[in-house]
Amino acid sequence: MTTVRRAVLTLPAAPLGPDNPLPALRTPAGAGAHAVDARTLAELPRDMARGIGRAPLRSLLPAPVRDGYGRERTAADLDTIVIENDRLRVTVLPGLGGRVHSLLHKPTGRELLYRNPVLQPAAFALNGAWFSGGIEWNIGATGHTTLSCSPLHAATVRAPDGGPMLRLWEWERLRDLPFQVDLWLPEGSDFLYVGVRIRNPHERTVPAYWWSNIAVPEERRVLVPADAAWHHGYERGLNRVPVPVTAAGADLSYPLNGVHAADFFYDLPEEQRRWIAALDADGSGLVQTSTDPLRGRKLFLWGTERGGRRWQEWLTEPGTPGYAEIQAGLARTQLEHLELPGGAEFSWLEAYGPLAADPAAALGDDWAAARTEVEGNLAAALPRTAVDVAYTAWREGAADAEPETVLAAGSGWGALEVLRGGYALPGTPFPESTLGPDQEPWRELLRTGVLPPPAKGAGPGAPLVAAPWRDMLETAPADPSTEYHLGIAQWHAGDRAQAVRSWERGLHRAEVRWPLLYCLAVADREDGHPERAAERFAEAFADHADHADRPDYADRPDYADRPDYDDHADHADRDAGEAVAAALGREGVAALLATGRAGPARELWARLPAEVRGRGAFRLLEIRILLAEGRPGEARAVFDEGFEVADLREGAEILGEVWVELTDELLPDAYEFRMRPS
Repeated sequence: MTTVRRAVLTLPAAPLGPDNPLPALRTPAGAGAHAVDARTLAELPRDMARGIGRAPLRSLLPAPVRDGYGRERTAADLDTIVIENDRLRVTVLPGLGGRVHSLLHKPTGRELLYRNPVLQPAAFALNGAWFSGGIEWNIGATGHTTLSCSPLHAATVRAPDGGPMLRLWEWERLRDLPFQVDLWLPEGSDFLYVGVRIRNPHERTVPAYWWSNIAVPEERRVLVPADAAWHHGYERGLNRVPVPVTAAGADLSYPLNGVHAADFFYDLPEEQRRWIAALDADGSGLVQTSTDPLRGRKLFLWGTERGGRRWQEWLTEPGTPGYAEIQAGLARTQLEHLELPGGAEFSWLEAYGPLAADPAAALGDDWAAARTEVEGNLAAALPRTAVDVAYTAWREGAADAEPETVLAAGSGWGALEVLRGGYALPGTPFPESTLGPDQEPWRELLRTGVLPPPAKGAGPGAPLVAAPWRDMLETAPADPSTEYHLGIAQWHAGDRAQAVRSWERGLHRAEVRWPLLYCLAVADREDGHPERAAERFAEAFADHADHADRPDYADRPDYADRPDYDDHADHADRDAGEAVAAALGREGVAALLATGRAGPARELWARLPAEVRGRGAFRLLEIRILLAEGRPGEARAVFDEGFEVADLREGAEILGEVWVELTDELLPDAYEFRMRPS
């Protein structure tokens, strides 16, 4: 019989740490890694070009940036949910985006996925923290979802065959859409079934995006029913190339034959069954297939150049095998978004399981014969009609079923949206009991028309930017906190001039000025006023420093002996204050250096807490300060001593750029993260 149960997985893990306390007014610096240059865009098929240009993100609002993690790992117990029958054991991480950590085929003892032996966050998600391995569910916009390291709601539901099914669901905040992922194992099945539904409860059309991302060991051959693919590299081109052999003669169905990191979006014929497989030297491995709406298939490989190999080490333990990604998505490429009309949904079914093929055929030079071998074995193991029938049974008989036993809780944002909009979402309840401190001020605004100000000395709280919330903010009493949040919502809507006016109005009456000064500094920088931006970043840092100490009795030697002293709250306040100081300091130093003011940059850097200055990102800032001061020898010494920028973004080239200012020597391997061809 199939079972669904809670369990615990212990892994070496780097703690996520606090979210960045500053509002994400801009898209991340590394977002350009997924861009397409204008000349290439003009040469693409018209519908593909429209999909690529559809509703690009102006910012990451309202999602927070997650950059509080480091590189030090200790053993951590992770809550898991295990789905198991007599053929497969599936381990899911509900607190980390619902990631499938492991897919074990019990009769053979084979792990079908790349299972990362550590949990090491890195800056690959749209909003920062992400980790490699397993199967992840990417919704929102081009890139890894903002929910990569966030908890999802989880509960058991009745599967179409009457057995237990695991439902994961959440409210995706970039596009303001609820979604669900249902996972079940029919009794005796070698395949994990996954039903996915994205719903648009609004009246307006919304851009939609989905890619299921599957990590597999890179010592595999990747097979897919296509003769061509769209190649996208970090040089921002998008070119149609033959499969499996490129113009350079390399067979890139073997990921280790790739030199440079690259995406290959396969051009599947319209009537072709959707599938992709990764097989080892014995002809055995994983196959993924789906109903037709999930049309896209992709291979991502890291390449054999130093940058790609360094990233592989960065994301796991050095010396462990590398991985590649095979993916399945709603569009032909990850650069495109589809239109989801108001009141409509996208839904489909995926299946994941083992596949064994004749290695002589599946791994041979005859690409057509290799595909035929795999497709024939897939048809024998799981016919196409069986997938379609399973989808219909799920969509009509189980997708709306109400959860039975709650196993994990996600965020309260969905509950807040349901409370505001009165949405009926059968199968994915967002009860008011899930509302928490982040949502409470907004519930009060909804109830009374007044947004409560934050506690004295506290930060401004999490923003909301959707049009209904913006309308409520516009009619609420205009205190500094409301003006701050209204400006953020206006900025997100593209009304930047009005956002600046709101922030300036709030600044005149604000006791705690740094949140508004930060927003105005970002606006100055975006509007081409770098000097004024640098001044405002520095002013924001100074204002926070002035308010950093507890105003009541924190500076008294006996304050810890007072009866109302809360040690936990005190540490939390100090941690929150340090996070703000680090975020503002990093922005301020960089802005001052960009305008040639090394002296003020040095002064600001020196005011940061010692622990913050010791982090890798701030060691890099120290190098840049030393270079600006004309002290290259001391800057080189910091490199030689060694440091790690924990939140270095995918595609970042800053370490190499700074290195060449010091020397013409080869950049050491430890700092080589460049992804583009040299």
